[in-house]
Amino acid sequence: MSQPRVLNLNAMSKRFGSVVANDAVSIELNRGEVLALLGENGAGKTTLMNMLFGHYLPDSGSIEVADADGKMQPLTLGHPQAALEAGIGMVHQHFTLAENLTALDNILLGAESLFSWRHKRREAKKKVAAIMARTGLLAPLDEKVGQLTVGERQRVEILKALYHDARILVLDEPTAVLTPQEADTLFENIGAMTKDGLSVIFISHKLREVLAFSQRIVVLRHGKKVGEIATDDADQQVIARMMVGEDTPAIPREMLKPGAPVLALKSLTVKGRSARTSLHAADLLIRAHEVVGIAGVSGNGQTALARVISGLEAPDGGEMWVGDTRILRFTPPVMQEAGIGRIPEDRHHDGVIGEMSVAENLVIERLGDPLVQNHGFLRQKEILTHAEELSRTYDIRGPGIEAEARLLSGGNIQKLILARVFEGQPQFILANQPTRGLDMGAAGEVARRLLEARTRGAGVLLISEDLDEILALSDRVMVIHDGRLSAAPDKDRAKIGLMMAGEPV
Repeated sequence: MSQPRVLNLNAMSKRFGSVVANDAVSIELNRGEVLALLGENGAGKTTLMNMLFGHYLPDSGSIEVADADGKMQPLTLGHPQAALEAGIGMVHQHFTLAENLTALDNILLGAESLFSWRHKRREAKKKVAAIMARTGLLAPLDEKVGQLTVGERQRVEILKALYHDARILVLDEPTAVLTPQEADTLFENIGAMTKDGLSVIFISHKLREVLAFSQRIVVLRHGKKVGEIATDDADQQVIARMMVGEDTPAIPREMLKPGAPVLALKSLTVKGRSARTSLHAADLLIRAHEVVGIAGVSGNGQTALARVISGLEAPDGGEMWVGDTRILRFTPPVMQEAGIGRIPEDRHHDGVIGEMSVAENLVIERLGDPLVQNHGFLRQKEILTHAEELSRTYDIRGPGIEAEARLLSGGNIQKLILARVFEGQPQFILANQPTRGLDMGAAGEVARRLLEARTRGAGVLLISEDLDEILALSDRVMVIHDGRLSAAPDKDRAKIGLMMAGEPV
């Protein structure tokens, strides 16, 4: 027997200038249901949920929400307080907690007035304890949020929504910063909550989780709803076809014998502000024809590792070798001359110069090449021809190769960086979050090119928060936790997840 309806999104549309973010999207949600909302980057998922929660005012459309008696009522649009009062809670991908306050204080923020806060703490704590007992979402209420683990912070965010008596919970990429075990526990907790009648919409790009924990899937593409399917009738290939509009072919990965060392770190140490921004005597060896994956929850030293290899930061101790050359000066030009290609995590800040053209950014690391300049004068015709070829090859879309790079979307800026790196054919590639912000087709193309570089003889260091990506592409996996690198005994998801959480295996 079907459950009663709790939410109707009716023909919701939203434009930002000439960009249509949502085009007459209609979605229904039932009581006790977990609905997965999928789509490529820029498909309109978060915009749609921001209209539901009142952060954006739609250009057209309406929303109806069931009241406590189950009767559908119109929702006042563009007002987050109206959404809260209607029983809608939203947990964003990036936490919105005050780290200097306790978990309980964060839960009370916005729910109680400043004057009644202290007087209601005991009563509020009892209510939160009852919610934790009912849902299994456990968090140390008297600890300051800054001292909590990422998984505990995630639970505090959800407890905060439930404290507001949310009957509909929206989760935007809820497992992006969780270990596999924490993610599984989260969805087990969500399953317990749905049995009490909570309805959930979660946005995710991790198809394994979608297939394991949802009942129904809705797919957006280019701002439009293009498909809806019961999860029992779906598989990864079906979902990918709905998201991209075509089948995504499997990427062949041949077995190769590792060659000579291309990068070696020996007791490399970075003294950061905390354990999570530091490296502690890191040892790492990467050979030709090899992809080594670095698995870890965000903020465990990956940035320090990438900055040293990129030449953006000098280590406080230890050695770094590229091939047979020891690196003594840590600057980006030195790394480039040593044969290192860099795909940075922050594409806007470290990947391009926004005020320079797309064509100029494509050759910015080749200014000494005679094909780019002649006696100090840039060869503009050759630069533009080069940019046209790379734009076609790597599908860089935007206002044109002579437009400023800052006008490109995040995904197209990433394609620009990938084109520059892969065309240089470096002996070692640092791929730091290389598919973040890319749709499934573009992400598959990145994976294909990384494996092509491996076949050619390059060594690749893949840093990613997507464990599926690491397991699919890597020959070996290293785990980083609190700035310490350790080798995973094998490519076992459960063991790697425990190591990511700092647990022994």
